Amino acid sequence: MTDYIIIIALIIVTCLIFGFIIYRIKKQYRATLTSILVQINHLRKGHFDKKISGSVADDLIIEINHSLHEWEKEQANEFEKLKNVDSYRKEFLGNVSHELKTPIFAVEGYIHTLIDGGIDDADINQVYLQKAAKSLDRLTAIVNDLETISRMEAGAMIIDWRTFNLSDLLTEVVDTHALRASEKNIKLFIAPATPKQIYVYADKERIRQVLDNLVVNSIKYGKSNGNTEISISETINDCIVHVKDNGMGIDEAHIPRLFERFYRVDKHRSRAEGGTGLGLAIVKHILESHQQSITVQSKLNEGTVFSFSIKRSV
Repeated sequence: MTDYIIIIALIIVTCLIFGFIIYRIKKQYRATLTSILVQINHLRKGHFDKKISGSVADDLIIEINHSLHEWEKEQANEFEKLKNVDSYRKEFLGNVSHELKTPIFAVEGYIHTLIDGGIDDADINQVYLQKAAKSLDRLTAIVNDLETISRMEAGAMIIDWRTFNLSDLLTEVVDTHALRASEKNIKLFIAPATPKQIYVYADKERIRQVLDNLVVNSIKYGKSNGNTEISISETINDCIVHVKDNGMGIDEAHIPRLFERFYRVDKHRSRAEGGTGLGLAIVKHILESHQQSITVQSKLNEGTVFSFSIKRSV
């Protein structure tokens, strides 16, 4: 009889111990899973700074915990990217609005002046009409450049690949902008050591557009009695074109954003000089469509060098 009592007591004690162990395990898992659930809810609400707490013992829970932390990092990065995109979108729309308003308001002012009687004044009607036409030309240029960039970004720009003599193109670009340069007392020239025959494979008119933009920028921000030099260096596969000036230069902080649409280093002076604010963005897209790149080296009050590559003709 005593033996039966002992056995029953042992069974009861064993059951109690086992039950207690099960209870502790369930409690531990419940606490851990509750913590994970809380963390998931934090992540869903965008609270990426909240961390999982609690004891984690099982390998599966550890793996879940690790995966959640990894997902947290990914979502935090994605959230930051979305914020940056939204900020860029707002800035871009603000810039577009401002750039379009300037010529529109100018035309509006000239037209209303003419309507209010200026059209009958021979001393001002032609002047105001010419100013209105100039503002409309600027507005057209902005819209055309925006359309060009949109086509490039959509992959709709067709590249007219051909072989041509790059030296001849450089000469044509210098001749085109010689008068503009002389008006600012800037010497625009091709480096004397540049070979007369350098054949490349690209879209000639698009590369002309790149050179036009870089040379015009160099003249705009150059110093009176300064220089703008165009030169070429060569690698096995590419020609590297350099447009170098000794002008006002660019602060290092601005260089990473130079090729953004409407980005201006000196907004007041840039608008006074004219242009759409889209030239360098177009340059970048043209070169990317050629699978080529452009770099910038600049120092304040010392000058700037833009360098871009073109595939050499075989």
